[in-house]
Amino acid sequence: MAIADVDDMYFHYPRASLGAGDEGWTLCNISLAVHAGTTLGIVGESGSGKSTLIRVMCGLLHHQRGTVRFDGRDVGDFRGEDSKELRRKNQIVFQNPRRSLDPRMTIRRSLSEPTRALRGRKPDDDELIVSLEKVGLGREVLPRFPHQLSGGQLQRVGIARSLSVDPTILYADEPVSALDVSVQAQVLNLLMDLRDELGLTLVMVSHDLGVVSRMCEEIIVMRNGRIVEEGRTDVVLTRPESSYTTALLAAARAASL
Repeated sequence: MAIADVDDMYFHYPRASLGAGDEGWTLCNISLAVHAGTTLGIVGESGSGKSTLIRVMCGLLHHQRGTVRFDGRDVGDFRGEDSKELRRKNQIVFQNPRRSLDPRMTIRRSLSEPTRALRGRKPDDDELIVSLEKVGLGREVLPRFPHQLSGGQLQRVGIARSLSVDPTILYADEPVSALDVSVQAQVLNLLMDLRDELGLTLVMVSHDLGVVSRMCEEIIVMRNGRIVEEGRTDVVLTRPESSYTTALLAAARAASL
């Protein structure tokens, strides 16, 4: 069953200059489905539209053409209190944990914000500790500020913050690219463990084909705001039909030598 789907969707930013036909669109003719309980990888070079796509799917950006649905309902129909429910069920873990956390807030306050904003109440420390323990952290981080934690710890806090409101879909937008190599595997293993334990639907945005091949059952390859190939990850990465996917694979192999 598709928990989220997109049909012939087009999007452009307000300052974009639209030309004839499909010129000027940031995202063009996008159609896809995210199935409950699966992990979908979205890959492509920088500027291909990966991060913009997931923001449209979450309702953070509003598309101009086509249809975007969550749980069978057009995201444009989520208004008022309903919009909070859409945001609660669609959470994003951002690329740079230091930029996604307010440096003036303690970890306690940052972790509390989603529940305050989306559920209208203040969580107690016991709730926050439960969220922290899911990601391998403890109560000792609650009074600290972001600058007092490592990058890996901060990304764990970001994951805990997203999970604190019990989302249906977790979007991970290049979640390890800003981290040291030594902690990248730890965070990826954590995401896989949480996916399995909590029954999450996970959408992983990455430029790293190795990460996607390890974590995702299905894959979408994007170029210049379009989907150029999609399918089962093992099939697409071993028998690509698009010359662009073939080039990405060749570049990945060269980089690993």
